[in-house]
Amino acid sequence: MARRKRLLLLAAWLGSLVAVALVTWAAVSARQPHPLGASTTAASGDAEGEALRQKVANGQRDSQVAGIAARELRRNLAERDEEISGLRADLAFYTRLVGNGGQRDGLKIQGARATAVRGSADAWNLVVTLTRSARGGDPVKGNLRLAVEGIQDNTVRTLEGPALGLAVSGEGLPFAFRYFQQVQGSFTLPTGFQPTRLRLQAKGAGQEEVAATLSWTDVTRNDEASDVQH
Repeated sequence: MARRKRLLLLAAWLGSLVAVALVTWAAVSARQPHPLGASTTAASGDAEGEALRQKVANGQRDSQVAGIAARELRRNLAERDEEISGLRADLAFYTRLVGNGGQRDGLKIQGARATAVRGSADAWNLVVTLTRSARGGDPVKGNLRLAVEGIQDNTVRTLEGPALGLAVSGEGLPFAFRYFQQVQGSFTLPTGFQPTRLRLQAKGAGQEEVAATLSWTDVTRNDEASDVQH
């Protein structure tokens, strides 16, 4: 009986040892990171980072494309504005050319423009637009004379003919047209001369002489030929 009791006590003691060992092993295992879980978390982080990088790259490309499209649109709009401006100028010119239902057939000085000759401070090219109405009839022929008013050595002077380097002073620049013509010529100004106004006189055969005076600022501005105000 006593022996049996000792065996039971021994078995109970061994069982307690086994129980303690199992509890200790479970606690240690719970504290250690699981290799599979760590690998899964790292893979998930890499995928998320790659997705973000791709979104940033896509955004940058979209921004570049939008910038190129905006610049192209601005360029096209500028070209269209320039084209529209030219068409408006042409329309205004031909409207003036017809004028009052085409009833007037007299010679008119429509506008003038002077541009400096490149490389020369005193030489100028001149374009004068002469018009008639659409019902002008036979071609008109005549001559255009010009004079430049200004100041030199504190004195008001008017230059014309040889003083402007023109070969013929009396006849001027010839013209012949039915509806309109841009008469072209060149002249020179003496050194130190400060031009203020351009005077023009056009005389057609069998017609009254017409005259116009334009300020030098208007004549030399960088756009279409300056309109003569009647």
